[in-house]
Amino acid sequence: MAKKAESVTPGQRLGYAADYQQGAGTYEKDGLLYASVVGQRYIDPAKEDELPIMRVSREKEQSAVPEVGSVITGKVIRVAPHQAVIAIMVVGDIPCKEDFMGVIRTQDVRAAEKDKVKIYNSFRPGDIIKAEVISLGDARSYILSTAKNELGVIFATSVAGATMVPISWQEMQCPKTKAIELRKCAKPTV
Repeated sequence: MAKKAESVTPGQRLGYAADYQQGAGTYEKDGLLYASVVGQRYIDPAKEDELPIMRVSREKEQSAVPEVGSVITGKVIRVAPHQAVIAIMVVGDIPCKEDFMGVIRTQDVRAAEKDKVKIYNSFRPGDIIKAEVISLGDARSYILSTAKNELGVIFATSVAGATMVPISWQEMQCPKTKAIELRKCAKPTV
């Protein structure tokens, strides 16, 4: 059975070529073995009269990648007057291994009365939301929307530190202090 060592990156020195056979994902230069891909370093045990094999194997699992039309779960990182910045954590039911960012613009918060939307009354930093990817956006972020009833804030914490409970489509209440805060709430799906 192969012995798993650590994660390696291309160009990282793995060992001496005299001590190991060159395996997949490696290359030899000046008597040393180097990684040629990002992955896990493995040392396969030596067979009769042979050296152990040093190889680098990529992860088989692919990360979830947001596509137009997919529903994401994310965390509100920053709120500006015209948009909320979202860190995308889950696409559909698959967690993201990489960091993806998205933005929700004021016109994409809800379907009706788009001109009256105030981002700070819809989302706060730390809120967990469900949103739909409506455009690939630019190199930095995807364009997201919470205009459908089942999209919006699904988890929020009050100033008192309690998990808030939705009481309408645009309000959540703290169970400790009974204070009401504005949010664009997601309609619970049964």
